[in-house]
Amino acid sequence: MDDEELRKILKYLRLGGLLADWDELLAKARRGRFSHERLLRHVLEAEYRVKLENARLLRRKRARIPEMLEIETFPFARQPKLDRKMILSLYDRFDYVTKQRNIVWLGPTGCGKSGLATGFLLQALDRGYRGCFVTFPELLTELYASLADRSEEKALRKYARYDCLVIDEVGYVEIEPAQVGLFFTLMQKRHKTKTTLITSNLGFSEWGTFLKNNHLTGALLDRLTETSHVINMKHCRSLRTRLDENGQASAE
Repeated sequence: MDDEELRKILKYLRLGGLLADWDELLAKARRGRFSHERLLRHVLEAEYRVKLENARLLRRKRARIPEMLEIETFPFARQPKLDRKMILSLYDRFDYVTKQRNIVWLGPTGCGKSGLATGFLLQALDRGYRGCFVTFPELLTELYASLADRSEEKALRKYARYDCLVIDEVGYVEIEPAQVGLFFTLMQKRHKTKTTLITSNLGFSEWGTFLKNNHLTGALLDRLTETSHVINMKHCRSLRTRLDENGQASAE
């Protein structure tokens, strides 16, 4: 079997790592005088690592994250009222995923809630879990649209299956009664079975102002507070910058 035929076989079998590094692997095996068993093990381990990395990158791509904000880059120094030790301890324990615990970040616009939620989601993706990032208005629009062709069960199953789901900007829009019901149904399906990361600019006491259903609001909050880590960032400053009258950047 010549090299060209071998390359065709590797391509057909979708062994991309071997196809790209075949010559280097053979050269390394010759230098190290690998036995047949050791060469085979080395080749399989190399391909396995390539497959794992490709799968990780694909999970990140499919999660629809608007900005890849890693937890390591969060500017804790600019947010002194945020308990860095507590946040990182929660992140490192990872029980928010392994024990299906939710996390809710509450605080004003621009204080870093979405960045933190993204960092936690990325960790779940990198550890092999499926996840997605969606804003509250986008989620409601998709669920509401599914009513038109009676595909709401399909839409609910889609979001209920994610191991880790970020719902960003809860409370920025008022919603119709049908949307309230769909949102509650989704949260009920995920309750104690999956992890939901929520950011909101409103405290829990204000959720009734946009949900406009006291019964469902109370039931939803009961479930959230039962299984959630709640991080209050109401005293945190905005991390966004704006230009003053002289064109100089300053914090909002």
